[in-house]
Amino acid sequence: MDIEFSKHARNMIALRSIREEWVYQAISVPDRIEFGMDENTHYIKAIDDYGGRFLRVVVNRNASPNRIVTLFFDRRIRRYL
Repeated sequence: MDIEFSKHARNMIALRSIREEWVYQAISVPDRIEFGMDENTHYIKAIDDYGGRFLRVVVNRNASPNRIVTLFFDRRIRRYL
């Protein structure tokens, strides 16, 4: 997938100490995909290197190239996957 990081997403990577490789894992082999009402796609992946916490990567697929809007470890997600 052709993808770019928004300025906000780059800031969140630095602020939250999220590795880019985790972002690419979430997009490439997600544990779950959700489609938002805002037409963004949410890729969710448990990151073993981060205690199994769930990384949520929100991608605007209408942008060209696809743009990562934001990303964060989602504390609301339980082990429902």
